[in-house]
Amino acid sequence: MTYKIDPAKTADFETYAKAWIPLVARFGGTHHGYFLPHEGPNDLAFAAFSFPSLAAYEVYRTKSAADPDCKAAYDFAVKTKCILRYDRHFLRPVLDGDLSGIRSQ
Repeated sequence: MTYKIDPAKTADFETYAKAWIPLVARFGGTHHGYFLPHEGPNDLAFAAFSFPSLAAYEVYRTKSAADPDCKAAYDFAVKTKCILRYDRHFLRPVLDGDLSGIRSQ
């Protein structure tokens, strides 16, 4: 996910981010972390998490919508207005590297 955050509320966004890491795990996902502004734009943050399948992700979406801790995390972001906008991205990870593809050319 890509977030546009309020630069004056980065600490609030970090609190929100830390809450979601165990919540994603609770529903069978793997959280790969949040990446907050450091160098460059001060209003851009990223999150990466994965699920074994799109079906598992859809189960997470359904169950998390009814979970009180997930609701509390969402309500915190709304209350603090630390998130100005977010975009979901569905990507396929490439995690194992090898040189065979370029050496055979």
